[in-house]
Parts: sequence; structure tokens; C-alpha cells
Amino acid sequence: MQTGNAFTTPFGRRSLSLGMLATQAQVQGIDPGASIDKWKLFRSLCEARALIGISDRALVVLNALLTFYPQAELTEANGLVVFPSNVQLSLRAHGMAPATLRRHLSALVETGLIFRKDSPNGKRYARRARAGEGGEAFGFSLAPLVARASEFDAMAEQVRCERLQLKLMKERVTLLRRNITKLIELGFEELPELDWSSEYTRFRAVIDEIPRQAMACDLEPVVDGLECIHLEVSNLLEEKLNSQKTSAKESHSERHKQNSNTNSPTDLEPRFRKDQGPKTEQTSEPYVEGERKNEPARTFRPGRRIEDASDMAGGDAKPVPLGLVRQACPEIAAYTKQGIASWTDLMAAAVVVRSMLGVSPSAYEEACDVLGQENAAIAVACILERADQINSAGGYLRSLTDKAAKGEFSIWPMVLAQLRANGTHVQLVTGK
Repeated sequence: MQTGNAFTTPFGRRSLSLGMLATQAQVQGIDPGASIDKWKLFRSLCEARALIGISDRALVVLNALLTFYPQAELTEANGLVVFPSNVQLSLRAHGMAPATLRRHLSALVETGLIFRKDSPNGKRYARRARAGEGGEAFGFSLAPLVARASEFDAMAEQVRCERLQLKLMKERVTLLRRNITKLIELGFEELPELDWSSEYTRFRAVIDEIPRQAMACDLEPVVDGLECIHLEVSNLLEEKLNSQKTSAKESHSERHKQNSNTNSPTDLEPRFRKDQGPKTEQTSEPYVEGERKNEPARTFRPGRRIEDASDMAGGDAKPVPLGLVRQACPEIAAYTKQGIASWTDLMAAAVVVRSMLGVSPSAYEEACDVLGQENAAIAVACILERADQINSAGGYLRSLTDKAAKGEFSIWPMVLAQLRANGTHVQLVTGK
């Protein structure tokens, strides 16, 4: 049992430092009734290892020293000195080499976790108590662990808080990286007119600044930068969503405008608008099913002759008759309740087919603006007929729209080509 309050010095040529004296002075004020769970304290030491400045191998040696203390609780009443030999200590330290063992014991002493209480001859042993005399042990004192237990617990709690903060920061960075990447990809697809490359460059510049072993303090500016980029990208896409909602409301209202005259030919055939197809010379005569005014409407049959050069692939002076569309694209009728009886039915079915083919709303809306709503619906119907041959329906429709905007695409050749693919032969006559 430890007796006296005087300082002790190491045996032999081992040097004495003020730090060793400070450790001994600190343990002299230990409360005799203090009791510390040695393994709970050891876990705190392991967590606070970086703050203490001790290596993991030195902790292995300290763990071996604790195993030589018989009780689970470190208390002054049971004595705080252990006295194993280097051979036994090496075995419990997983066979550590003697030179390595001595080096790590010195490290434990220098960091103030233990201190030496050497015997007169430097041996480690305990003298049993006799009648009228007190026992005494010589070896390594664990008293500094008891004296600094609250300090080690505070260090461990600090490390746990920093670890949690780092984990939360890493999670935040991961979520922001995922959100920004996918939002920019969506922007490239839906809003190609905007400069998304600069946003991606800014994003990569922030990400590339993250060190390999990042701490919480390193990630704080990264999170701030990513949040700014995320907000800007979200605002750009939100503006697009708001514009789509407005367009959808207007289109919804237009689709419900109906002509009360059910016999009117305009319910069966599209009117040629200024913004529909290439600008050509218009005629004031109504055109029903490809026939002239006052002539009965007829259905296009195999071998039927189109008796106007303007009906050829060279231009859209006259709209494609609905009957011709029904023969060229019969599959779209399956996406309506009662078949294709009017242009309204065809346009409504095209909206359903557009979604089924994976064409984005923006691509279809752009096609309607350039080609016209009727011609855009015809294009979707033709794409449906060749769906097994087209890898990307949305990309194909955008390509047709771009060509139409340059005056390089007409809907007539597309319909006629589909008629030929269906085995229907249409003769084109350039003269009257």
C-alpha cells in the first residue's frame, strides 16, 4: 500500500523531469474514497488518444498493466501500484518485444498516465504487511489515472462531439453533391439554352478543394459553397416549373374549346396557322379530307391519287387529312376511348402516347410551337408506329423539331413513308 507524500525518483540512470514531479504532486490529493471503473476509463483514453498524445501501441501496454490490477474499480484503499515483470507484461501485451515494451512504458510515464515507484534495487515487488508494519509495493503506480479521470472523460466527450459533427457534415456534403449533380443533369436536358457548364465548373471547383482527410472545420466552407450552388440551380429549375404550370393551364383551356356545329369540317381537319410549318401561300377555300370545296369527303384507299402538287413532300400548303393519318398510324387509336374521330381525339391521344414513349413535356411543347399542335400529334403517332426502331423517342422528336425550325422538315413525307411501310400505295400527281 502506498505510504508517504514525498516525491520518489527513478532507479539507476533514468532521468527525472518536472513533469514527473507534477504527476506525483497531482496524485497526492486523490480522495481516498474515489473509485473509478478501470475499463470505462480505458475506453475514454482510447477515444481521447489523439488529444492526449499517446500511440495505440502504448495503450496496448497500459491495457496489459490494468489486467494486473485485480479489482475492476481503481481505488486508493486497494492500492494503485502494479508490479509485473517485463516477461509477464510482454506476454499480456501480445508478445511485444522487450525494447518496444520499454519504449512505450517510458511514453506512458512522460504523458503522465502512470509513474514509476522504484524499489531500492529497481526490482518490482510488494512487501506483505507484518504485525505493526504496513505493506508497500514497488512498480508502476496507476494513481494518475484516478486523479485525471474527469479530464479524460471530458476529452473523450469532446472527441465524440467532433466525430458526430464531422459525420453530419459529410452527410450534408454527400446530399448536396447528389442533388446538385442530378439537378444540373436535368437542366442540361430541359433548359439547354442556359449556361449549365459554368454551374458545373463552380461545383467541381468546390468539390476538388476537399482534402482527403477532411475535418469538420475543412467541410464548413465546402457546405456553404455547395448550398449556394444548390439554391441557384433550384431557382433556375423552379422558374421552368412555374412556366410549365402556366402553359399547362392555357393548353388545358384551349383543349376544351369545342365547336357547337358538329357538321363543321373544321372539327375534322386542322386550320393552317401562321406559326404552323413553313410559310407558304394559303388558300381561303376550306379543305376537307383532301378534296376541294363542294366536293364530298372521301376516305383515302390504297392506290388513291393525291391530285395536288402541294400535297407532295415539298411543302405543307395543305394540312394532312385526318383520314390519311388514321390509315398511316392505326396504333394510336388504341389510346383513345372511342377511336380517332376528330383532331381533338388525336391530340389527346398524342399526349398519352408522349408520356408512354418517354418524351419530356418540354420536347412535346416545343414541337407544338414549331410544327403546330396537329402536326406534332401526327409526328407522335408516326413515332409510335416505329417505336421498336427508335432508341430515344424524345431525342428523335427534338431532332424533327429542330429541322422544322430550319425549314428542313415537312410532316407530309413522314406520313407518306408510313403509308408505304403499311403497304398502302399513294400516287402523287404534280399536274392537274
